Amino acid sequence: MADPILINRYASRRLYNTRTSEYVTLEEIAALIREGHDVEIKDRKTGEDLTRQFLLQIITEQESKGENVLPVDVLTGLVRSYSTAAQSMLPDFLSHAWSAFSQQQSAMVEKISQMPSLPAQWQKQQAEIMRQMMAAWMPSATTAPKREAEQFDTEKELANVKAQLADLMRKVNEL
Repeated sequence: MADPILINRYASRRLYNTRTSEYVTLEEIAALIREGHDVEIKDRKTGEDLTRQFLLQIITEQESKGENVLPVDVLTGLVRSYSTAAQSMLPDFLSHAWSAFSQQQSAMVEKISQMPSLPAQWQKQQAEIMRQMMAAWMPSATTAPKREAEQFDTEKELANVKAQLADLMRKVNEL
């Protein structure tokens, strides 16, 4: 993988992309990350690594715009973990969980792309299941309309996605 894009933060709080030699906004940094680039944000004067705090700020801004990805119980658990013995295990757990999710998602997309031509109705069903899964995990990556005022029952949605995934995997195996 390519070296991360170095972003310098100056005393004026402006952010400077050293690869493109131009000032960037937090939203532009978020777009770079969504495009698959890694970034490293450092204080220009002290060299202090500020990447973590800026990534948290990006997440906070996305959440405040209604793009809720992190359920309240997860956020509450994270806050609680800062004062427990679990704090030392949590980063590794989260890293492994995210890696497993990414690998499963990639494997599913690869299997689907290798399938022979399927009936149109099944293809539509397949595309809808994938859209729902992507919406559940990465709402900003889909073009589905936002359900802003609704309360989500996360457990029911997760059970629904799991059932659809199991059905999809059964159909893939039948092929």
